[in-house]
Amino acid sequence: MSAVGGSHLISFNPEELRFQFELEKQTFCNLKVLNNTEHHVAFKVKTTSPKKYFVRPNSGVVHPRDSCIIRVTLQAQREYPPDMQCKDKFLLQSTIVPQNTDVDDLPPDTFNKESGKSIEECKLRVVYISPSSAQGNSEDEGWRSSPQSIDTNPTVQGLKEDRDSAVRQTQQLQLELDMLKRRRHRKSDPGFSFTAAMFVGLIGIMFGLLLNLSLSSPSTE
Repeated sequence: MSAVGGSHLISFNPEELRFQFELEKQTFCNLKVLNNTEHHVAFKVKTTSPKKYFVRPNSGVVHPRDSCIIRVTLQAQREYPPDMQCKDKFLLQSTIVPQNTDVDDLPPDTFNKESGKSIEECKLRVVYISPSSAQGNSEDEGWRSSPQSIDTNPTVQGLKEDRDSAVRQTQQLQLELDMLKRRRHRKSDPGFSFTAAMFVGLIGIMFGLLLNLSLSSPSTE
């Protein structure tokens, strides 16, 4: 789960903006802002690199105990930053406003500290992720969420080996059965019971199917 940051007035999630960085491609990150109070709270988003990012909405009013989603878009870049490190920062300002205030009604000095209003500020850093790193993290999370995976569960792994062995035995029995059928047609082995050979082959096939079903059944542990 992503970490949560914030102040007395608002909480936001995640606490840092993570962008999957690819050349000549836009990418975005959603920021959820939650009003922690029983008041109407106005917010404003600022950044140290306004030409690189597109923020919508960059300001707004959140009703008591309500939330909103801010989408921050990283514009397409023509070159990679050194060592994929980013020094860009975002500032999320918030302040209490009168009830039923609309964003279009906010005075120009709403987020001006010199006006004497109480303004809370939260800083967010920016992290760039390469596509290969993002894929690796996704795979790691998948393994953690599936501890009973076939490759990591000893019991299921043993069943898999037994099944493979049964399949090989069944294939061998089928080959021998074909040979017996050819012998029977040539009448070179009249004393052997073809019915008995069929019975042995069917037992091998049924054994393999039963092991296959036990492997595919979900674990109850």
